[in-house]
Amino acid sequence: MNTLHTLLSQATHLLLDTKHPSIGNLLDLLMRGGFVMLPLGLLSIITVALILLYLVTLRTRCVVSRKYMTTAQALLQKRDLLGFLSFSTHRREIIAIIMNRTIDFIARNPDGPLTQAREIAQTEGAREASVLLQRILWLSDIATISPMLGLLGTVFGMIHSFNIMANDVASTRPMLLAGGVGQALIATAGGLVVGILAMSAYALFRSRVHAMISDMEAATVQLLALLPEREA
Repeated sequence: MNTLHTLLSQATHLLLDTKHPSIGNLLDLLMRGGFVMLPLGLLSIITVALILLYLVTLRTRCVVSRKYMTTAQALLQKRDLLGFLSFSTHRREIIAIIMNRTIDFIARNPDGPLTQAREIAQTEGAREASVLLQRILWLSDIATISPMLGLLGTVFGMIHSFNIMANDVASTRPMLLAGGVGQALIATAGGLVVGILAMSAYALFRSRVHAMISDMEAATVQLLALLPEREA
């Protein structure tokens, strides 16, 4: 235990000593974390790219916009289902996709009850909500994998240190031992940093997606209420 404590102290001092020539820059420091830093670096790039992508694409106006709702309500109040179908076809909001398929069903089944049309809308809404949730699961997966990769690097670093101790018992080399422990600490830190970033982003976008789904459901109910009643 005393030997391990000494190694950890030396490794920590080595990592914090920014004047040491072997870690003169951040890239060199990261590369000392071992081979696991390569997939961790790739995961960090993917995480940042996903965050930027979701910041642009996961917005309320991508689900429902005021312009769409205003025009849709006006067309439905005039019972212009064909005009509403044409209008929804050229819109990109998720609510437009849902209502487009609902009105298309009504147009193809003019004698069908309104309850069937509402079931179509609910089914499409559930599918679109599932798609939104599935998109952000990439961040959750990265948050799970990254600490495991860091732990793998930690294990290899400790194995390296203990191999040195086993093969050179008479004259243990503190710097070599500390290098192995330092590799373990760098890998652990790298995995935790990427994991925390991904999990924090996932929590943020999960809340945003749930809010978008709520807006989508409210807009769907509002538009369905304007559909003309039909006999079963």
